[in-house]
Amino acid sequence: MSHVLDEAIAVTVGEAGVFHATTHAAYANMVGPFGGITAATVVHALQQHPDVLGEPLALTLNYAAPIADGDWDLHTEIIRTNRTNQHWVIRIVQNGTTVSTGSAVFGLHRPTWGSTEPRPPAAPPVEEVAAQGFPDFIAWANNYDMRFVVGGLNDGASDDSTSTLWLRDVPERSLDYPSLASIADSFYPRAFLRHGTFMPAGTISLTTYFHATPAELTAQGSDHLLITARGVRFGNGHFDQDGQIWSGAGDDAVLLATTHQLVYFKDPQ
Repeated sequence: MSHVLDEAIAVTVGEAGVFHATTHAAYANMVGPFGGITAATVVHALQQHPDVLGEPLALTLNYAAPIADGDWDLHTEIIRTNRTNQHWVIRIVQNGTTVSTGSAVFGLHRPTWGSTEPRPPAAPPVEEVAAQGFPDFIAWANNYDMRFVVGGLNDGASDDSTSTLWLRDVPERSLDYPSLASIADSFYPRAFLRHGTFMPAGTISLTTYFHATPAELTAQGSDHLLITARGVRFGNGHFDQDGQIWSGAGDDAVLLATTHQLVYFKDPQ
């Protein structure tokens, strides 16, 4: 039996760098599909391209309009391929209208010196943290086991927009680049936490940097990830938030991805 995420990101190959995809009800959001599943579908499609070089390093998606339920097309173009990296421009088209634009960088992993400056947030073991669900109208959240250490949706208004939680796919699924792309958008808008309530909001632009190597993804398997996000500046109808995705807690934890997004919002009524 296939995993629901694999069903949601399935694509068929068309001509001239075009891939065909279809929305999936399991990843519906308040308006249109969950942005993370769209990002995951893009990553999965690019991995299927016969001329792709290496693994995903970076992805930016600009959500110009919601994708409606149904079929959509991903138009891809390789702008340049260098020795170790490859640059793409992408466009999502539905019913003849462009609804998203973006870019991606793929590349080869080469052994070099390395260092990770940030440290994972402190967190108790995952089994000591209770799972916390989202309201039923946020369908995509049902595909994740979320265990908030701080900053849960039910915690009320806070002057600190930080959320830290343990997370993994439901049902369990081994981590790969598409699932990592989806998880990078699993942080609810930070304005919700600041106000302690839902409010009109939506991602405008999402960028994810994939630090994980294929070996690190394999080592993670289907274990819980420790993820954390915080807002940066709020005002004038927009805010930005950044996030980190860790293999776990403690000194041995590996930073697998970082993400930053720009979000549109309206004040709560």
